[in-house]
This record gives sequence, structure tokens and C-alpha cells, in this order.
Amino acid sequence: MEKGEQVTQIPISLIRDFPDHPYRVVDDESMEELTASIKEQGLIEPVLLRPIGDGQYEMVSGHRRKRAFELAGIEKIPSRIVELTRDEAILAMVDSNLQREVILPSEKAKAYKMRLDAMKRQGQRTDLTSVPVAQKSAKTSRELLGEQVGESQDQIRRYIRLNELIPEMLELVDEGKMAMRPAVEISYFPKDRQEDLYEAIRYNDCTPSHDQTIRMRKALNGGRLTKEVVDTIMEEKKPNQREKSPFRDERIAKLIPKSVPAEKHCDYVLKALDFYNKYRQRKREQAR
Repeated sequence: MEKGEQVTQIPISLIRDFPDHPYRVVDDESMEELTASIKEQGLIEPVLLRPIGDGQYEMVSGHRRKRAFELAGIEKIPSRIVELTRDEAILAMVDSNLQREVILPSEKAKAYKMRLDAMKRQGQRTDLTSVPVAQKSAKTSRELLGEQVGESQDQIRRYIRLNELIPEMLELVDEGKMAMRPAVEISYFPKDRQEDLYEAIRYNDCTPSHDQTIRMRKALNGGRLTKEVVDTIMEEKKPNQREKSPFRDERIAKLIPKSVPAEKHCDYVLKALDFYNKYRQRKREQAR
């Protein structure tokens, strides 16, 4: 905290979350630890707020700390009040979270885009998504951001492309089930083709390789990427790929115990139907 800055106790009820805040606030073990620490030692670093009128404030930095105070049942939180424009607040909000130990790809995607958009509105260059690869030139916004976060310009561009993924695809990236480069290729697919691909991923129980997504994108550029093309490419046998169930219909698949291997699904369903038919036969005989 800078010399002379005032710290004020602000009622949490007067604080609004930052619009489109890109970072998740989760009630997990880490949150439990933070809540316990606040109960025992108080808050070491005040949150940063900006006034938004009518006695209300907007959270710029400190969403997790605010949540911990709510869980601890504490009604007021130590705060620094700073007059900031919307874009200044965005820059401060993003920068304050970049040093976190764990930042999900989806969080980086949203945060980097918000920051670069704010830089553009402030008159700085941001030609990030206009070229396929980074170009050498005078300092651009992506170069400045790259220096701040320790990312290459191309990597920042890739993160921003993730914003074009449907939520289900983005979740696969966050979970580490799909690598960045295939995800970036998929980000160029229209939403309906992404949905087709996600269905194929679930059915085949594997995510596409970079090579497969490149071939799909070439088909897209040639106007040939249909659901059938997606299915054909995804059904290619891959190393370490688990055997897939013969049933695409989830209503069937979810009734089969997970302990039954995919190659035994047909046998399991046939035995279940045989058992059910015998049951119905007994019922008919008892009714006579």
C-alpha cells in the first residue's frame, strides 16, 4: 500500500463483482484455508474497489478475499478506494490476478482479451488476431502483455482464440484433456461443427490430435467439413485409445455399468433384454 493511502471498512453488501470477471471463485480447499486464515489473522492485503455511484462500489481486486469474508460471516472488509475509469479498472483487475499460482486456460483467454481490448481503447496498438503468427515490429500490445506475463506473442494469440470455443470444448482444455494447438484449430470451426466434434469426442472417448484438427480445418476451408467428415476422422484408430461403445445413444450407454468394458456392451444389453423378456413371459403366465 502506498504511503498516505486510506484503508476503509466497507460493508460487503455495497460491493458489486467486476462485470465479466474472468477468474473463477470456487469454494474449494484453498478457499477454506483462506477463510480460516482470515478468521485467525484478519486480512493482510485490503481489497481494491472503485466507486460506481449511489454509495456502491465495484470490486477490482479481491474477489476471493470477499468470498472468504462472506463464508466467515464478516460483514465489512478492509478496502482501498481508488477512482478508476472502466479501462483502468480492467487493467488493474487483470494484472492483480496474473501472479496467481494456478490460472486456467479459460481464465487466461478471457483476461488477456479484456486487457488487450482495454489497451486498444486507450489508444495502444493491438493487432493480435489479425495475423496468423507474431510479427516483428515496434512494441505492440501483445508484446507488452507478453513481457508482463512471460508468454510469447503466439501463445497469447492462442489463448485469445480459446474464447471462440463452445463451453464444453473449453472445459476439456481446462481439464487438461485437450492440448492447446488442437483447441486453437477447433476455435475456427462454426459452433455446430464444434458440437458435432464434441459428440464424436465423447463417443470415441478421445480428443483429436493436432494433425486431425488440421485436416478438419482444411476440410472446413474447402467447404467440406460435415458431421460425417468429423465422425470419419475421429473414428481413426489412435494409440492407447480405449475401445468405444457401439451405442451412441446416451440413454443406453448410461444404463451400462462402467465396470463393463466397451467390447462387452452388446453382450450386456442382449443379456439384459433376454432377462427382461423372460420376466415378461413369467408375468403373462402368472396372469392366466
